[in-house]
Amino acid sequence: MRKSGKLIEISMFAIAAVLAVLFFFPVYFSLISAFKSNGEILRDAIALPTSLYLDSFKYLLTQTDFPKAMLNSLILTVTSIVFMILIIPMAAYAIERTGKKWTNVIYIYYLAGMMIPFQVYMIPLFKEMRAFGLYGTLTAPILIYISGSVGMGVLLYTSFIKGIPSEIEESAAIDGCSRVRIFWQIVFPLLGPCTASMVVLQGLGIWNDFLMPSLVLHSDNRTMIVEIFKFVGELASQWDMVFAGTTLSIVPVLIVFVSLQKYFVKGIAAGATKG
Repeated sequence: MRKSGKLIEISMFAIAAVLAVLFFFPVYFSLISAFKSNGEILRDAIALPTSLYLDSFKYLLTQTDFPKAMLNSLILTVTSIVFMILIIPMAAYAIERTGKKWTNVIYIYYLAGMMIPFQVYMIPLFKEMRAFGLYGTLTAPILIYISGSVGMGVLLYTSFIKGIPSEIEESAAIDGCSRVRIFWQIVFPLLGPCTASMVVLQGLGIWNDFLMPSLVLHSDNRTMIVEIFKFVGELASQWDMVFAGTTLSIVPVLIVFVSLQKYFVKGIAAGATKG
């Protein structure tokens, strides 16, 4: 039994090590390529750079629209996340605490929306944005991101709210607190881990999104990922610019994830077990 248990432990460690290498390799490849010239990348893509080549970063930040595109990505991400955090927890709280049959119907409706692939309603959505005069503006993707996150957000928040004792709210109500005040001053602060999970999951998706901005934004409102893709051509590509831009895009994501890692893991675990 001990030998078989040891063998299983070693096998699991080996699998974890292989997966870690597979996941880390794209990051390694992107980082080392960011400090190479285009010619050096084409000659030997895997090797470490012979010297610290920074011209790609200088050109990207001074001679292109990358800083503006990065600002557009930041505006989209932050604005969408703020409205998600303001709207979705209230909807989840109403669904979980109302206890009416119609709230279950709404809950199922939200979850059903998650099952429909974006590609199915992509063209109708594009036409709708044009009809409302939102095509080409940053408002269009923000509205789409917020509405698209409702299903996942309601699922996470309702699962988390189930684990909060209702006696806390009842005591506050006896003391004269309104339902709105109970939510924002008592319940919402307890949803911190779940909110951190939403920030990381949705924020990462919005920050790295290519399809939505390329679909509903004009070229003068490019986001960061769309701007990076501009350096990829059919006959020739500026890979040094691509990897320099990719590296710059990774830095904010790493900072946010490291800052919220503890709460992110706690929120995901709680959402999986409390439901």
